[in-house]
Amino acid sequence: MTTPPTLPKFRQRLILVVLMSCSLLIWLDNTVLSTTLETLADPVRGLDASPAELQWATGSYTLAFATLMFTAGALGDRFGHRALLVTGLVVFAGSSVWAAYAGDAGQLIAARAAMGVGSALIMPADLAILMWTFTGPARTSAIAVFSTSAGVGMAVGPVLAGVLLDHFWWGSVFLVNIPVVALTLAGIAVLVPNFRSPVRRPLDPAGMVLSISGLAALAYGLIRAGQVAAWSRTDVWAPIAVGLVLLAVFVLVELRIKVPSFDPRLLAQRTFGGGNVALGLLLFTVAAITFYNAFYLQGTRGFSPTEAGLASLPTAFGAIVGAPLGARLVRRSSLLAVTPASLALAALTMGAYGFLGLDTPLVRIELLLLAQGLSIGMVIGPVTAALISSLPLERAGAGSAVTNTVRQTGSVIGIAAGGTIMSLVYRRTIEPALTDLPGPVRDRARVSAEQARHVATAIHRPALAHAADDAFIHAMHVGAVWIMLAGLLGAAVLVLALRPGGSPGEPEPVAEPELEPVTEPVDDRGGSRATAEAPSRSGADDRSACEGDDVGSH
Repeated sequence: MTTPPTLPKFRQRLILVVLMSCSLLIWLDNTVLSTTLETLADPVRGLDASPAELQWATGSYTLAFATLMFTAGALGDRFGHRALLVTGLVVFAGSSVWAAYAGDAGQLIAARAAMGVGSALIMPADLAILMWTFTGPARTSAIAVFSTSAGVGMAVGPVLAGVLLDHFWWGSVFLVNIPVVALTLAGIAVLVPNFRSPVRRPLDPAGMVLSISGLAALAYGLIRAGQVAAWSRTDVWAPIAVGLVLLAVFVLVELRIKVPSFDPRLLAQRTFGGGNVALGLLLFTVAAITFYNAFYLQGTRGFSPTEAGLASLPTAFGAIVGAPLGARLVRRSSLLAVTPASLALAALTMGAYGFLGLDTPLVRIELLLLAQGLSIGMVIGPVTAALISSLPLERAGAGSAVTNTVRQTGSVIGIAAGGTIMSLVYRRTIEPALTDLPGPVRDRARVSAEQARHVATAIHRPALAHAADDAFIHAMHVGAVWIMLAGLLGAAVLVLALRPGGSPGEPEPVAEPELEPVTEPVDDRGGSRATAEAPSRSGADDRSACEGDDVGSH
């Protein structure tokens, strides 16, 4: 394994700040959009977007993010992670401008997909540079600090979006990305070497096409079910079946490639694979419940964008506190003792949405969101640190891409499935209140609670608006139960993944590749060189980070 150059500690800290700003950018964008969904659905202030279009505006980004990350990891290992990071930031900034000035929902969906491409280039390079910059226990600590950027983004994003939406047009929430990108690019130019792996892995166009088409077909079928309120139609089950087949073919193709960009064999190792599945299920639940929460606070409860953003702060505060708290508890006990229980608690807080109503006191909502953020932070930080630290350094880009691909895939399916459950239940619940309305009015009221409220205002039927609120609350209650069950399943999977020992037939942990001694100029700007005479101990030591109780030693 190539030994990375030892950089001065002060420079390492500055690089960590730059890397956190990249992660902050992605989290900031995600949370900004969730606050904007209600406005985008407005026929006057927004784009008159339907629930399906809003699902695609969120899902197209995540779809591109999930399916391109493993290819981006291979590009980073080949051309240098700094070069890839800069490219991703430029793409992200350009597509943010496109999204800000989108003229309709279709243009916004396309711009969001382009933003997902930029994010897919950013995230694997971001994590790979972190792994090259830090070694040993310092790497684990750096990952824990790095993960707090998610909490900061969750805190700043909704409030910033709310202020912008209350004072400017909705496109301003995307333009806020531009100054962050400019500052980050300046920091990269001054501080970050162009780390690259000595292993040159081939690109995988077949895998990229199969994964994109498979996930897109699966998401289309799930979202289409919510549009037509039926599962038996051909345009619903056929895309789902095709998507599953394409994803199965994708796995088979990757297994036959000697050096795949997305290596399913990594997921065969019990701890790494099970941990990723658990995180994928957690991101499934987070994406779905966030989609519900945006419409609950602004639509049903009538909060302004700024009020909704402020109301979401306890989730972000909990996530910021939860990450270091979880790491501290893991050091004192074990990963197995802390993270499955935290994931189960997160699932229960999402199930508690089933008790929220039109008159629920705000303090109860805030306490629920605080517990939710705290428990999520206690899972994502420690488990991510364990999984990332188990990866061979030469496969930093591709390995971290596997982890992020699984998590983002969970988000794609969570948005599609959660939104579809909400649409199906809402349509069935609102139907009795529409019997005496004209056909065009009925059709619009069936689309969503937002459309029903606008129709009710136009035709002076306040009873229709009340019926829409009640139908949405019922739909949220039903969806919350399914989301909770998915989270509890993730907790059970995490217990199985982290339990000590294993069966005789269990796959062995992923082995580090044996490399010939090489001399590699890891810093393309003429920085220090490192000679790999033997595998580095830092990678071997860090591998124990995902082996159950051994995490406590870090």
